[in-house]
Amino acid sequence: MLRLAALIQNEAMKLWLKKRFLVIVLILLILIPVFTYAQHKMVKNNREHFADWRNQTLQQIADIENTLSSDRIPEEWKKGRRIAVQQLRYYLEHDINPSEPSGVQFTREFLGNAITLFIPMLVLAIGSDIVSGERTAGTIKMLLTRPVRRWKILLAKLLALTLYVSLTIAVTVILCYLISGFVFGYGGFGAPVLTGFRLQGGTVDAQAVHAIPQWRFLLMQAGLCWFASMIVAILGLMVSVLVRSTAASMVTMMAAIIAGSILSSMSSTWTSAKYLFSVNLKLTGYLDGSPPPIEGMTLPFSVAVLSVWGAASLAVSFRVFTKGDILN
Repeated sequence: MLRLAALIQNEAMKLWLKKRFLVIVLILLILIPVFTYAQHKMVKNNREHFADWRNQTLQQIADIENTLSSDRIPEEWKKGRRIAVQQLRYYLEHDINPSEPSGVQFTREFLGNAITLFIPMLVLAIGSDIVSGERTAGTIKMLLTRPVRRWKILLAKLLALTLYVSLTIAVTVILCYLISGFVFGYGGFGAPVLTGFRLQGGTVDAQAVHAIPQWRFLLMQAGLCWFASMIVAILGLMVSVLVRSTAASMVTMMAAIIAGSILSSMSSTWTSAKYLFSVNLKLTGYLDGSPPPIEGMTLPFSVAVLSVWGAASLAVSFRVFTKGDILN
């Protein structure tokens, strides 16, 4: 155990010395204020045009319903908008403002939008070359000549990667709350958020809908973001083991993530695409009742698909790293 702990510490220090985590923090410090300013302008504009949130919500419903009459909008997109109208009406009937501005609400929206592309890219920046990078630098030979089993070396890399993925999610949540809270206020933890929407075709089943405090909803979101990010990190680890080039390893995973983001909006009629890991990354959408990319997808289904991808990736990674010719 002491030797494994030393290996984990060594791998964590390697990732820290690359200074990529500091770059991630810098990116967040630049982008979050930009998004906060954009949100502030939107809130200010809404307050100038609407007397209260109910009028704003009614206008949203009217705008969406107007687009439903257009023949140029695909039917699968119309279905998602009809679902959005039903949810907005449910908020109106229960007198709950779905977009009350606060630091917690901004953080919640940021995580929901960042889970499919932005956060996975941050994760890939940390560990997509965790093995291939050592091949490129030539340090893998020195590492494997130590009297330590190969599986322990790869396990140490995986645990160090898990640490930095967890730090990335935590820092994202903290910075979002601190920066946006300066503009919108640091309250809102107890504000009610509706969850439990069940989609049946083009309608919303509201029987299981219930209100939970916003802080609990945020924790649920952060947990799902962490799980999705860990699957991306594990897949990146596998590609790093299989591909010898650092650049090829990073480009391969980035291409897979970007392609998945595109497929999520285009694959509604290709039902087999629901088994691709990248189509299942938006786990937070199930919490607020957003329509899934493909009809029939549910939170347990997406978690199961991602778990299978993660387990298969770990099996391939450990098999190749322990049995394959890593040195040449």
